[in-house]
Amino acid sequence: MKVAIYDFDGTIYKNETFPLMMDHLKTHPTLKVFSKFYRSILPIYIAYKIKLYPEAKMKAQMMKRYLHALLELDENELNVFFADIAEKMHDDYHESVVQSLQDHKENGFNIMVVSGAYIPLLKSALKGLPVDEIIGTEIPFVNGKIDRSVNIYHVQAERKKLSIEESLRDFDVDWENSYAYGDSFSDLPVLEMVGHPVAVAPDEKLKHLANERQWKVIR
Repeated sequence: MKVAIYDFDGTIYKNETFPLMMDHLKTHPTLKVFSKFYRSILPIYIAYKIKLYPEAKMKAQMMKRYLHALLELDENELNVFFADIAEKMHDDYHESVVQSLQDHKENGFNIMVVSGAYIPLLKSALKGLPVDEIIGTEIPFVNGKIDRSVNIYHVQAERKKLSIEESLRDFDVDWENSYAYGDSFSDLPVLEMVGHPVAVAPDEKLKHLANERQWKVIR
């Protein structure tokens, strides 16, 4: 089996999802929790900017606190909330990346999207695309409501690789002839899994590495 693995933020979707999520929370017609949420994340973000807080931990805390801002929503309402965000994304997909995904599918590849974004958001955002598996950040529920007693497992960096390996452990994967697409140096653990890594509008560190290793770059 050959796989084609895609990051979402910055790769399929040109931008980052979190600013869009923040804007949606801020302008939501019924949820009035943005000010409280913003106050809760501001110290974390400042600590990160002055290098007192590691990036991975900062991102995980942002995701956790965002979810806590949605506690009054039940599971169905939460799915609608994320579907509304996804609707705002569709005009900002990398067309060449989406085309590559469709081409890989036609050529028999197993298509995976692996992202730190919440799974309900990814499901809505990828609706209509031939994706076989979505790996993202799970939202824990109990009795149809968010279970705040359970810490979320934010899928990022090395965790992406571990999640992929766990998902494919029962399959004979032809890694040498498989593809992976990412935009950030933090995607390196996944890009190095395959014989055909592709850097999509890469950040400076990934751009330098891709040029050094002569990887394909989609600009």
